[in-house]
Amino acid sequence: MLVEERRREILAQLERDGRLVGSELVISLGVSEDTVRRDLRDLADQGLLKRVHGGALAPAASAPFAQRLELAFEEKAAIAAAALPLIEAARVIVFDGGTTALALARLLPASYDGTVVTNSLPIASALAAHPLAEVVLVGGRLLKDAQVVVGAASVEALRMVRADVCVLGVCSLHPDVGVTTSESDEAEVKRTMVACSGTVIALATAEKLRSAGPWVVAGLDRVDHLVTDGEESLTRPYASAGIDVVAV
Repeated sequence: MLVEERRREILAQLERDGRLVGSELVISLGVSEDTVRRDLRDLADQGLLKRVHGGALAPAASAPFAQRLELAFEEKAAIAAAALPLIEAARVIVFDGGTTALALARLLPASYDGTVVTNSLPIASALAAHPLAEVVLVGGRLLKDAQVVVGAASVEALRMVRADVCVLGVCSLHPDVGVTTSESDEAEVKRTMVACSGTVIALATAEKLRSAGPWVVAGLDRVDHLVTDGEESLTRPYASAGIDVVAV
């Protein structure tokens, strides 16, 4: 098998299974461990997979916020509508950034008179005209592509919060790793949001359900609800881990 053929087969297995195990690749491809390691390294350098101990996972997708607003619009709207009943009774809601979280924030009924704490500029802006909700925007350094603020000021402000619910915009979610993201400071803010909240709701479109970024936010044991448009074959591992899966 030529190098390019072998690497196409590796990527095909990753797309099919959502993960790669190095020792299994040695057998299925009939090559040495050094060859597999070299292939995985080169594919990771191209951003086509994420290397982990013993193998590889699908990489987390990354695009600027404005571009992501145009993607999977109907799916995100459906996820937001399904998640709304999970937050309506909460008096304090921590909203993470993300386009699906923004869709949910826009659905908050005019009668909602609780408090929303967020590090997302678009979510704070969307709720600026809400008649009753109190909106707390934490400060920090702006990540322009993600349209969220991060850093020590954000973390310190969130540590002072005791929220009923955290709405977590998921960059990537994998059964073996949990919730991850691609930026270290953003991961720290997300971890603090999870820690200060009684219930964690993860919002994720299907393509995020078997991907992974380099920075871990939370294990599956910290996620209470997963609201997604992913099919049952993708959500089964999360339901088996005890997460309440709300499929749309």
